[in-house]
Amino acid sequence: MSDNLVRQDRLIDEFSFKKRISRLFSSWEFILFLTLVGIFILFSFISPYFMDYFNLMNASLSFAEKSILALSMIFVILSGDIDISVASILALSSFAMGNASVKGAGSGTLVIIGLATGLAAGIVNGFLVTKIKIPSIAVTLATLSIFRGISQAILRDNAYTHYPLKFAYFGQGYIGNSVIPFEFVFFLVLAVLMGFILHKTTYGRKLYAIGNSASASRFSGINVDRIRFINFAVNGLFAGIAAVLLTSRIGSTRPNIATGWELEAITLVVLGGVAITGGKGNIFGVVIASLLVGYLKFGMALVNLSAKVMVITTGALLITAVLVPMLLEIAKAKQKLRSQRSELKLERKAS
Repeated sequence: MSDNLVRQDRLIDEFSFKKRISRLFSSWEFILFLTLVGIFILFSFISPYFMDYFNLMNASLSFAEKSILALSMIFVILSGDIDISVASILALSSFAMGNASVKGAGSGTLVIIGLATGLAAGIVNGFLVTKIKIPSIAVTLATLSIFRGISQAILRDNAYTHYPLKFAYFGQGYIGNSVIPFEFVFFLVLAVLMGFILHKTTYGRKLYAIGNSASASRFSGINVDRIRFINFAVNGLFAGIAAVLLTSRIGSTRPNIATGWELEAITLVVLGGVAITGGKGNIFGVVIASLLVGYLKFGMALVNLSAKVMVITTGALLITAVLVPMLLEIAKAKQKLRSQRSELKLERKAS
């Protein structure tokens, strides 16, 4: 009798181990990680400059701001909304900082103005979506034009280029005497913070609940509109943060700054495994997706591939990001069915 129990426990342990391994290898995040490793291996053979530590760190400057936009976009999309105005909020925040800089504002004041402008724009979006009850796609499509239109109408073909020297540190500075950019470290810190909020707090759990069913969440006592409003406000704030970093890095503000970045941010979120319909996804996948796309573009630039090829590649990645998780869900459903059959066989053997 005891031997049968031991054999049964071993069979169950073996089955559980295989199940965990199967779940790991079929996870979208693991596939992204393997793809990232593959990109590093591929371009290290193609170009001797790719794996240079200084180059890798500097390459992070080209995607840190977009990745920050993606971090807050996760919350918006998880709750079933969308915000395609983030790049225009970034442009408006940059314009506000440039205008203040011309009038003699210091670095600290410029940062506050940039963040406040982004937050205010996000609040406008949140108010229109949650209080006026306009669909988020319609609201942000309108504010996309309005926010960027303000800077375009005033700046026209001109630019703000006079910023304090200390202001440049946010986008051009390094941590201590290292070659690690401040921007990249700041992105990682924000990723940890947002990951903690999403995965370790009741706010995060409410986000998933709203994304799966807003009506059911309301019945369970969740203030759905309040959370959606906060999401848009935070998204605007993060656009302001990205504006501070980007403006200080390039040292200028132009009307076309960050044009098209809203689609790139959404691409990173969807590629990271966040369901475009809401209710599913995590921070880790988006961080890996940011590194993947960023270093893929860096490698393509090293081998002199045109910008058009990069755009096509981004589009292909977006389609892949939508298609592959669907196939994985089908595979998981089949795996679940096989698991149930295996469990049934184990029960029969035990009996």
